[in-house]
Amino acid sequence: MSKTTLTKDERQLLGSYENDEWRSTVKRKTDLAKYREMARATFRKDKRVNIRISEKDLIGIQKRALAEGIPYQTLMSSILHKYLAGTLVEKA
Repeated sequence: MSKTTLTKDERQLLGSYENDEWRSTVKRKTDLAKYREMARATFRKDKRVNIRISEKDLIGIQKRALAEGIPYQTLMSSILHKYLAGTLVEKA
């Protein structure tokens, strides 16, 4: 991409970068450690839950998981997570 196709703001940012005006944040290592721990906590599976579902639903989940190439417990966990996050979308 040439400088002529950039917006005024983009040219200003590029010039600032090329003039070596950018510096890493002082807390970079502590920030990385904090975000790394947050990510680990998000995906940590540290609780066990027992539920009763119909055999038909369990077989359906197992079939879907097999088609996706993942364990059915992982699929169930993913569905619950997406529901709680508000990202589970119904088919139209």
